Amino acid sequence: MIENPGFLPAYSGLTNLKFLAGIRRQITTDEIIRQIERVGLDPHSKKHVSKYSLGMPQRLAIAQALMENPKLLLLDEPMNGLDNAGVQEIRELLLKLKEEKKTIIITSHNPLDIITLCDTIHEMEKGKITEVDVDHYRKMF
Repeated sequence: MIENPGFLPAYSGLTNLKFLAGIRRQITTDEIIRQIERVGLDPHSKKHVSKYSLGMPQRLAIAQALMENPKLLLLDEPMNGLDNAGVQEIRELLLKLKEEKKTIIITSHNPLDIITLCDTIHEMEKGKITEVDVDHYRKMF
């Protein structure tokens, strides 16, 4: 999932995900609906994506990332645009996915996301990636 997801603005969230699912034809509409509900959106809403609030496309992008049940999720700033309640909902969802043994790699500038969600932490500075001691990082915040 990229930080700023792009969807077809003249279509609903469900229609957008059905178009994307049609590429590989591996999942059903029922599964798409389940993932849309899982991220807190109404799959039966006729609202076009162009009318979504700031956090709604982010939720839809997370549903897209989940809809084919991948073992590995790559999420770039998954909390961007979400209000406080939305951040909490998505954190809980990611923790549940972690319990389901999904591997989740996230980028985040939010220390609370990192402390709450991550088992290992790596930082990139000046083009160099280094592992950070998780306990030390948690003490800093």
